[in-house]
Amino acid sequence: MDVYQCIRSRRTVRDYKPDPIPQELIRKILQAGRWAPSSSNTQKWYFIVIQDRDTLATLGKIATQGPFIGQAPMAIAVVMDDAPRPQLDAGRALQQMELMAWSEGVGMCFVGVREADQQKAVKELLKIPEEMELITLLPFGYRAESSKSAGTPRKAIEEIVHWDRFGERVQPV
Repeated sequence: MDVYQCIRSRRTVRDYKPDPIPQELIRKILQAGRWAPSSSNTQKWYFIVIQDRDTLATLGKIATQGPFIGQAPMAIAVVMDDAPRPQLDAGRALQQMELMAWSEGVGMCFVGVREADQQKAVKELLKIPEEMELITLLPFGYRAESSKSAGTPRKAIEEIVHWDRFGERVQPV
């Protein structure tokens, strides 16, 4: 799938088939994250691949924002260690992992773990050092439903693009 088509067609998936994701594809997904740009090329991320069914089920119970993690065949926890811009760097890495997966027919859904008690429970379960920052849990799996939705409506480009200065809506010639 070409990059533009991948970006345009990517959808959030919360309902997964139990089919395992091939190890070769997991490696491609991880490589896509590893190749993401980071602030000053610090590469302060860590990716924890979770495939153990009991661990996934427990994560689904802890992360109330994403109970569907429990049915996913695989998840990746994105963790940052003393990064200058952790949210930005992690976001770039996870977006590349998402697009790599989507281009191969695998769906995902970003799951925030916002509550302090949930953060602590996930970090303990996955043995993440206390000083590191858990950014997200990212479950992956083949989409369970067969029909593909048209997607989320987007604002017209004219509503969000400004030229040279905010408020300038007319594209220079």
